[in-house]
Amino acid sequence: MSAACNVEPGVKRDDFKMAEMFDHVLPTRYAVMERRTLPMNLKDTVKQKYGKIASRVAEGGAACCCGSNVPEGIAQANRMSHGIYHKDDMAGIPTAAITASLGCGNPAALAGLHPGQTVLDLGSGGGIDVFLSARRVGPSGKVYGLDMTEEMLALARENQKLAGVENVEFLKGEIENIPLPDNSVDVVISNCVINLSVDKRRVLREVFRTLKPGGRFAVSDVVLCGEIPETLQNNPQLWAGCVAGAMREPRYKSELAAAGFVDIRIEPTRIFSAGDLRACLAAAGSEALSVADQVDGKIMSAFVRATKPAKM
Repeated sequence: MSAACNVEPGVKRDDFKMAEMFDHVLPTRYAVMERRTLPMNLKDTVKQKYGKIASRVAEGGAACCCGSNVPEGIAQANRMSHGIYHKDDMAGIPTAAITASLGCGNPAALAGLHPGQTVLDLGSGGGIDVFLSARRVGPSGKVYGLDMTEEMLALARENQKLAGVENVEFLKGEIENIPLPDNSVDVVISNCVINLSVDKRRVLREVFRTLKPGGRFAVSDVVLCGEIPETLQNNPQLWAGCVAGAMREPRYKSELAAAGFVDIRIEPTRIFSAGDLRACLAAAGSEALSVADQVDGKIMSAFVRATKPAKM
């Protein structure tokens, strides 16, 4: 494990005040990523990219998060090299749901779900993590899948029919504005999606709002454990490819704490070498590829845990 990616023990809300000061002080090393210049249509870029992926999968093609010219990116490197999903878990899951998977982890397996719970999957894509969660919560539980892309929702609903899963509902919406009531969900999961948002603070506060007291945040996400070159931070294709929009570990913790969460932990599941990322960077252009060695060991997939206090 890279020394830059050592994970600190869980923190409490009062340990981090920095996120609450972002709008009032000069930029700090934790706030810099939100001060960068980003394309105004970045959300549309992400939406269009994943809509095309869903359409391609529906037509029998393959999914790739880092570009149509590239056989693998962050998600594919994780999935193919490290067997994110156990073979037994895939039994009964529609092929299109598996093919459309662009995650960096297996949150349903790591979240400790129990029968009867209500679960929300942010950015549910083709539905794989929704279906795996539905098995764990059983018929007395409920799993919502939230996605902003019409094509992904259509694919997920078709997969639901094929799988014959009844305790699932797919919702259209954005993770910055979750269309569920306050205090309505036991566990929020997500798989390599929060890094795609341009307003992560709002996402985390929305998650906090929808969770029941004592509810848990249990997501797989891409996290930075060091500064990456500005040429990568400002690249729309790499944002859509789950690289440029990732938060550094201290800032991820501070944003969770500012939203109200406690018992915050970030556990690395894979740290990427420059070699792991070259294909993804190449798809973003020669300038991005030229700095590949500068991101060696600075990007990881991780499991991020936090809890909404039982008493507010």
